[in-house]
Amino acid sequence: MTTTTPARPIENAYAAGQLPRLAPLLILISSLATFVIIFMFIQAGQPASEFNIVAAVLFGIVLYAVVLTTVSRLVEGHRRATDRLVTTLVTLAFVIALLPLVSLVYTVVTNGAARFDVDFFTLSLRNVVGEGGGALHAIIGTLEMTLAATIISVPIGLMASIYLVEYGRGRLAQAITFLVDVMTGIPSIVAGLFAYSLFVLFFGPGVRVGIAGAVALSVLMVPVVVRSSEEMLRLVPNELREAAFALGVPKWLTILKVVLPTSIAGITTGVMLAIARVIGETAPLLVAAGFTNNFNYSLFSDRMQSLPVYVYSSYISQGTDAQAYLDRAWAGALTLILIVMALNLLARIIAKIFAPKTGR
Repeated sequence: MTTTTPARPIENAYAAGQLPRLAPLLILISSLATFVIIFMFIQAGQPASEFNIVAAVLFGIVLYAVVLTTVSRLVEGHRRATDRLVTTLVTLAFVIALLPLVSLVYTVVTNGAARFDVDFFTLSLRNVVGEGGGALHAIIGTLEMTLAATIISVPIGLMASIYLVEYGRGRLAQAITFLVDVMTGIPSIVAGLFAYSLFVLFFGPGVRVGIAGAVALSVLMVPVVVRSSEEMLRLVPNELREAAFALGVPKWLTILKVVLPTSIAGITTGVMLAIARVIGETAPLLVAAGFTNNFNYSLFSDRMQSLPVYVYSSYISQGTDAQAYLDRAWAGALTLILIVMALNLLARIIAKIFAPKTGR
């Protein structure tokens, strides 16, 4: 009688156990709760405002990474544990990068909501020394100067990028590229001083008008528009240009009818990002356009207020009722953030509408 030995199961180093689906969540909650309790005991007897929630969360996440990696190594094996550790570290880096933005938005919204009312968007600060008043004059100034800066900078930047991509060769193109790179890094106060000096040459010392602020902003916008437009134009396939040339279309018409429509979505996004880059500048507008508490609808006469300068002046020049000035400053900052968010949303909508259609 022959005896058969039972077949041994095939061992696979990669087929280990698996943690329950809710295990990582339970470990995270336990780790956070552990350090919250520890910090509560350490800071017992101190005011509640002294509780360091950020440190408690940070140490809790570190404990979570250690415990989850250890448990996963025991249950699931080395490979799966390493994967969980790397995933945790990447997620932690993302959360750390996101925390300042979330904290900023939360702080501005909570502090700016106190004066986010009808008066703030319908009144100015003329003859206001305490509570009340608004920022309509600053909102109008910001929109007018930003629009004027866009009208100045977009044609210059777009034509410069077209030259660099379609025509530029040799030392002239290299010099333009070098100057654009230099302009990208110049401090904003230098742009303000340049605009102020330019208008002083023509109109005399002490001149501060809205168009000078627009010129200062356009100096900051031009290199951003050039760089973003240049990258978008380079993404257009050469086959499209060659097909147009094969049909006898001249180069200028190929650029106008083929290259620009193909890249218009990316160019629009770059322009909107350039606007968002300069709309919050304070120093150049303070130097070139000045500030005022009155309405001024003309870019070519008298000083003009802007939202960044409005926020700065409300914070730095607090009157007898300091809280009223601070509330107006926070409301102005919230308005500025909402304008930038609206511009980015508009850029996405325009990019989606004008993006080349790939389907038939």
